[in-house]
Amino acid sequence: MTLALDRADAGQAFGRLRGATDWMLAAQTPDGAIPWFEDGPWDAWNHAECVMALAVMGEAEAASRGLEYLARTQARDGSWHGEYGNVLPMADRLTLARTKAPAFKDSNFIAYPAVAVWRQYRLDGDIRTARRYWPMVRAAIDFVLTLQHPEGDISWSAEAHGTSEDDCVLAGAASIFKSLSCALLLAEAVQDPKPLWREAQARLKRAILCKPERFDRQQDRSHFAMDWYYPILCGVMPLVPALARLESRAQRFIEPGHGCRCVSDQPWATVAESCELALTAISLGARNKAQTLLDWQMNCRDEDGVFWMGWQFEENIVWPAERPTWTQAAAILATDALHRATPGWDVLVKG
Repeated sequence: MTLALDRADAGQAFGRLRGATDWMLAAQTPDGAIPWFEDGPWDAWNHAECVMALAVMGEAEAASRGLEYLARTQARDGSWHGEYGNVLPMADRLTLARTKAPAFKDSNFIAYPAVAVWRQYRLDGDIRTARRYWPMVRAAIDFVLTLQHPEGDISWSAEAHGTSEDDCVLAGAASIFKSLSCALLLAEAVQDPKPLWREAQARLKRAILCKPERFDRQQDRSHFAMDWYYPILCGVMPLVPALARLESRAQRFIEPGHGCRCVSDQPWATVAESCELALTAISLGARNKAQTLLDWQMNCRDEDGVFWMGWQFEENIVWPAERPTWTQAAAILATDALHRATPGWDVLVKG
């Protein structure tokens, strides 16, 4: 009876995500790219997130085209240029400008397709998937690790590496740690061991846990939610300190009834951060907290069931009036993990 009820709950939850799925499908270009929105920026991280979500929702053909796009557009050095949509100016008070965003070889963006490939292999169980995309993952991780410092941290971009702008963003480093975990699992699956990757991941772990001075040197980012929960979500922290970290800043970031503030001192709760925080709660066994966070996000959708980027709760308006593809993906992946609905549901919540 419990299993039947769980399946019914999962079916209902995924039914509410059809609009989000259709929005991603509509945004995908004929060549397979999944930008933030029509005529918007593209980066490998958010593209990979959407690929995973489409696969979870049974859109195998679209997910396959997304993976093929990554393989086809990867530079010979293993990288991709990712456009920084978060620095786009506002076209007006509510919408982002459709102008060209600056692009960088961001180490976090470049590493993340490893997660999408491992997630796809967990979903379909076909070793041919792992083998098909292994050269892409191998080249990407090799490139990222050229940016690692002796202290273990990894420069945020190839352009900044070794310059006065060099820095390592804590949230990005934690995401790279997760990408390395998935890449190492892929290496085992295709029987191509990478002991140097494992050593590099161990150095990165020591830096995250023991060398806080190596991170966010150019800008204090402690007021950003991702710097709070990503070291927990990626699995780098032991359980007890992870629980302590989550609880210590919960009141600062969580706005009851809305979700997670993107920035602690701004009255703005965002759907993507809220869904990632739900994933973080799931990783620590707090499924009820995750369910509450996800339930709150249902109030931040348009009439077609597509999630808005966020809610400005002092003015009580959606802001900005954008519906990024990666926001839809975050909601789908969090729902999948909460209900343990598809093979590989645990990829994003297990260290």
